[in-house]
Amino acid sequence: MGPHPAVAAIRLAVRRVLHDLLTEHHRAPAAVPHASPHEPQQPPLVLVACSGGADSMALASALAFESPKLGIRAGGVTVDHGLQPGSDARAAEVVQRLRELGLDPVDSVAVTVGRAGGPEAAARDARYAALDTAAERHGAAAVLLGHTRDDQAETVLLGLARGSGIRSLSGMAAVSGAGGRYRRPFLGLDRQTARKACMVQSLPVWDDPHNADPAYTRSRLRHEGLPALEKALGKGVVEALARTARLSRDDADALDSWAGQAEATVRDDAGLLECAKLYALPPAVRRRVLRRAAIAAGAPAGSLFARHIEEVDRLITGWRGQGAINLPGKVVAQRQGGRLVIRQG
Repeated sequence: MGPHPAVAAIRLAVRRVLHDLLTEHHRAPAAVPHASPHEPQQPPLVLVACSGGADSMALASALAFESPKLGIRAGGVTVDHGLQPGSDARAAEVVQRLRELGLDPVDSVAVTVGRAGGPEAAARDARYAALDTAAERHGAAAVLLGHTRDDQAETVLLGLARGSGIRSLSGMAAVSGAGGRYRRPFLGLDRQTARKACMVQSLPVWDDPHNADPAYTRSRLRHEGLPALEKALGKGVVEALARTARLSRDDADALDSWAGQAEATVRDDAGLLECAKLYALPPAVRRRVLRRAAIAAGAPAGSLFARHIEEVDRLITGWRGQGAINLPGKVVAQRQGGRLVIRQG
């Protein structure tokens, strides 16, 4: 008799990602400098980021089960955000559970959460910085994250609310980070499957009280927004939103590629952007070219919003002699003699 369907589903999702990683590993040159080409490559190390919640515990269990069969080393890391009393003891419990699954190495990393961008964004930034550091310290080929289809649906809705274009509707990528470090095997699975897999394997699960705290935007969306949408529109909203993310990502990638090619054609011999040539581009491509130019001039990508790019775009499409546009990072955009100049002010 095979495993429970939920357990089979999480294992299959992880197996697919591990196969991809092995293929990439064998294609890559040996990581050790001056190593003999006849020496066998050391098997890759894959870490799972685990909070102790159902999604990441299910992911850790599947990684522990699948990795030995493929000759992959598997470890784990938990991040202690220090936002709740006893968070250090909770992190120590997670470390113990990961070790009991057979993962090695297992790390607990304490971080200090700042205030930039609000509490959710600050915690996320601190968490990814800690995961990056842990991956580099251990030489990990990848870090697995337990985001599910439900998380993806929430991300799409948050992007829709921000009104910042198709890229914000594309949600989380299955592969992201420097060199494709982060992998999300569960984006095609719902949250209930992960919880069920933990239950049938008798894995203890910790439910973070922040996930039910109405002070957090994502929590309100999870407990009030999505249920209201499902009530109004029927079941299948989560699947539809996740599908929207996939389609939007394909479209955004295509437009980004087009903008990259167009950028070379709209510059003059001195490398300045020609307004007439910019005007001839489709708006979605033109705005991407403008955004790339602003970032290249020193504007921080995370602070550059759609409204900034729309203001710069009006220098092309609605030229009435208006003055310079101030952008984040002390970058200035202005029109000069049929050229658009974007530089540090």
